[in-house]
Amino acid sequence: MNSKLEQLKQPEKLSYSLAVIASVAICSLLFMLHLSLGAKPLSYAVLYQSLSSFDNTNFNHMIIHNIRLPRALVAMAVGASLSVAGAIMQGVTRNPLASPSVLGLLAGASFAVVIGLGLFDITSPLYTPWIAALGAATAAILVLAIATAAPGGATTLNLTLSGAAISALLAALISVMQLANEDDFDDLREWLTGSLSGSSLQSFYYIAPIVLLALTVAVLLSRKITVLGMGDEIAKGLGVKTFGLKVQLLLIVIVLTACSVALAGPVGFVGLVIPHVIRFFVGADYRWVIPFCAIIGAAFLLSVDIVARTVISPQEISTGIITAIIGAPLFVYLVKMKLR
Repeated sequence: MNSKLEQLKQPEKLSYSLAVIASVAICSLLFMLHLSLGAKPLSYAVLYQSLSSFDNTNFNHMIIHNIRLPRALVAMAVGASLSVAGAIMQGVTRNPLASPSVLGLLAGASFAVVIGLGLFDITSPLYTPWIAALGAATAAILVLAIATAAPGGATTLNLTLSGAAISALLAALISVMQLANEDDFDDLREWLTGSLSGSSLQSFYYIAPIVLLALTVAVLLSRKITVLGMGDEIAKGLGVKTFGLKVQLLLIVIVLTACSVALAGPVGFVGLVIPHVIRFFVGADYRWVIPFCAIIGAAFLLSVDIVARTVISPQEISTGIITAIIGAPLFVYLVKMKLR
């Protein structure tokens, strides 16, 4: 029986494997397109020369290496991080509305970074991710505590309302801090909208290994996430230690959220949109959901950032504003479907 089941699964594995390869190819093409487009369009020949034989006296090469390459790499890291974090949250809580932005983790991480940068002048990429992680963890605990204390417990609606309340409170506190000291906080205005402008390779090189480690652990735990999605009782019956697994997954979500905030500020709705799109095509098997979320999430944010840089060129729109425009209608739709 098991051998027959494996034989039936082989075509599915092959089709998904081919889809992964195709997704990586599309993401690579978008990466090159991202490097070529901008206020000054550059040919692919120039891109190849700048990447294969960099000349620091060539103005076009400097544009690619100092501005566009860091921005493209950060877009991929942030897109992959938030998409996988959202997928994990939705899988563990069985809540289709769960995501770092909806449940307050982005707001908590952003608030902590604002405190660190604005009040203590902590700008080093060595410390920013850990400060963001502390803020995200604190926000997660507050949201869970408030939802649990509400009538009915930590239901989907209570978690969503608690996340919205915490996000609104932290946004108000950030605004108060900005009004009290406009000069010191002026540089944070664009960052707080979720902007990839000003991305640096130094920050990326420090944070990227952390992101890669968290994504790797998520892939390794993906089979258990699928089992956990069936319910705690079934998971325990299959030998999964649910409490320890949930702690591990929460840590992964916090790390991925913190790293994305440290790199680009609070880019909202990516963690809500991409997991739903992926599950529509591949189902609820997290062995495929996690890698597809990472790849498509990276490709999605590359695409959004291309639009942000070119739609009103030479001026730019913050990437986070466009993700909100895309994600907000989907969020309303999901709330409507969930409350029927």
